[in-house]
Amino acid sequence: MPGEDIENRGGRGGGTGEVKNRVNSRSYSASSSSYLIDDSETQWTSWLIPMFVVANVAVFLVAMYVNNCPKNNLGFQGKCVVRFLGRFSFQPIKENPLFGPSSETLEKLGALEWTRVVEKHQGWRLVTCIWLHAGVIHLVASMLSLVFIGIRLEQQFGFVRVGIIFLLSGFGGSIVSSLFIRNNISVGASGALFGLLGAMLSELLTNWTIYTNKAAALITLLIVIVINLGIGILPHVDNYAHIGGFLTGLLLGFVLLPRPQFGWLEQRNLRNSGVRIKNKYKPYQYALWVISLVLLIVGFTVALVMLFRGENGNDHCHWCHYVACVPTSRWNCDDN
Repeated sequence: MPGEDIENRGGRGGGTGEVKNRVNSRSYSASSSSYLIDDSETQWTSWLIPMFVVANVAVFLVAMYVNNCPKNNLGFQGKCVVRFLGRFSFQPIKENPLFGPSSETLEKLGALEWTRVVEKHQGWRLVTCIWLHAGVIHLVASMLSLVFIGIRLEQQFGFVRVGIIFLLSGFGGSIVSSLFIRNNISVGASGALFGLLGAMLSELLTNWTIYTNKAAALITLLIVIVINLGIGILPHVDNYAHIGGFLTGLLLGFVLLPRPQFGWLEQRNLRNSGVRIKNKYKPYQYALWVISLVLLIVGFTVALVMLFRGENGNDHCHWCHYVACVPTSRWNCDDN
């Protein structure tokens, strides 16, 4: 499944629980040429995104080492998978079909769990859960999406801005997920990845005038977003982290990714000639910057206060459960 990114929300009892699906990397790669702006533009060397990939792989190996299936598996769900790997062998398929560790191991290493975050004051789990993955399938799909989306953004905007968007979007997704889901644990970088996708959209909108093929670029990107958010309404898929990360990345894109107007640099060099210099940014870019920054500050403040006061987001939004799962004749959403 190279075109999907799956994130597990395992039940505390050891099952695979909820599975998150993230950015369709094939859809993005097919459309990435629509977002090229100017070949003469300085390109950054992408090193942060590859480092993120290495870090995620390393953390997964640590999780498998700690898991030690041959020693800790009690055999109720079957035998360890790929047993020749020794302590790196996977949990039984019935327990974790994504080929990874147990939910107990993930919880021990920093998975997101409401009780530990709120009642035991382990807020650091809102960040550590981003670096954990439920299995090999989950890890590979996540890293493919990260490479296809993140490298292009880092090349154009640098590691500082892309790193901020990735981390804050993952944090925002974790907060929203914790506000609405209390009975499962969560791991994975779906919020961070959707944040990068949201930043792509806001970057396109705030820099609208300097793009060619605007309509094609916008339509293609919207299709990718709708498809991936739409997958989130399937059962055992946590769409709250997707939406939280996407909205965070969207607002951060307006704040961090505006580009100067064409001609501003040239006119700046004519300062001594008496030629009036244009503003670096257009008025609507300034407006979007201010509005987005205010919404980010207010949103994070309100959400964190609600979370650590123990409030349930479903009490304030009685229809929001439909964004995470839509019941049909084929499945129900009781376990979401």
